[in-house]
Amino acid sequence: MGSGVEPEIDLGGGVKTPNTSGLGRLGHNPGPMTAPADPNDSPHRRSIRSFVVRAGRMGPGQVRALAELGPRFVLPYAPSPIDFAALFGREAPRVLEIGFGMGDATAAIAQALPDTDFLGVEVHAPGVGALLKHIGEKGLSNLRIIQHDAVEVLQQMIAPDTLAGVHVFFPDPWHKTRHHKRRLIQSEFVKLLATRIAPGGRLHCATDWQPYAEQMLEVLSAEPLLANTAEGYAPRPDYRPLTKFENRGLRLGHGVWDLVFQRV
Repeated sequence: MGSGVEPEIDLGGGVKTPNTSGLGRLGHNPGPMTAPADPNDSPHRRSIRSFVVRAGRMGPGQVRALAELGPRFVLPYAPSPIDFAALFGREAPRVLEIGFGMGDATAAIAQALPDTDFLGVEVHAPGVGALLKHIGEKGLSNLRIIQHDAVEVLQQMIAPDTLAGVHVFFPDPWHKTRHHKRRLIQSEFVKLLATRIAPGGRLHCATDWQPYAEQMLEVLSAEPLLANTAEGYAPRPDYRPLTKFENRGLRLGHGVWDLVFQRV
């Protein structure tokens, strides 16, 4: 994801941030990010601060896609469960992606799996515009977007036991030890995710930062509603595409770790 927006979501200590892991490989801008002040250090701690808006640049194609396709494909936030059958006009498996960056992988997956409906959650406006541009160019009808705080979307708009899967690809690893509490994959957030996935559905996470992969494995393994589908890390599922950025990283010897857990 680009660094135009820096979402920060507090869920009992877990924090969601945009995908700026150096993984431009899924359309994310690998530019540096300055960490915001820790809200827990404030004497007036707030319950939730969804995100901090930062400057973001949008190309003319993204602006045009937002204007022309946004009304059809961007779903407004509302504190009530989504009627997926009405939204997509059919009954189909539903997959939620959190933090899709510039949407390259999201669009590729939606195109490859036309019998599955996808909902992407992203706060970064250029990313939303970029994914809408993909939707228009590829003629995708099985993809919708919500530009809002992922925690609130999960809590208010996704009913329990309704998702066939959740994708969290290359979230910000927050490299510094003092920032680890800002990482998205924390026990409270994983519990919330697990309750929204139907039994038999899957949570698929991926990262290119080994210490974060180790934390993900520990946190996911500790959630009683989830069971690992592999002995440790999973082979990359065929549906998750390799982009040129990821291929370049692999050629340089950089690792990528996939974790695929199933809702029990």
